Amino acid sequence: QVQLVESGGGSVQGGGSLRLSCVASGYTTNTYCMGWFRQAPGKEREGVVFSSSHGAAIYSDSVKGRFTVSQDNAKNTLTLLMNSLKPEDTAMYYCAYRGFCFTIPQSSNEYPYWGQGTQVTVSS
Repeated sequence: QVQLVESGGGSVQGGGSLRLSCVASGYTTNTYCMGWFRQAPGKEREGVVFSSSHGAAIYSDSVKGRFTVSQDNAKNTLTLLMNSLKPEDTAMYYCAYRGFCFTIPQSSNEYPYWGQGTQVTVSS
């Protein structure tokens, strides 16, 4: 089992910044993938950014150029720096983990472990 704990959500005005962190613990592996997903009320969960322990990252078009992900393999920590936030970024943000990962999955179905979520609210 892998446990994920997210932190860093909150409320911010449009144009502001927030930093989310996700720490993985338990049965983690040296090769893994992690991702940030978000879900707004009444909408489906969508992938925001995905990264691997090899250093690769894939961003969704909606956040490309505004969000930056970084991964600390020694600490099993995934950090998401969100700049130029927009009201449409408002959602519950979830961290996800997949061990023994060599090709970064972008579907939520391919991540077996999930955090509890952290709320991000952006006002106009």
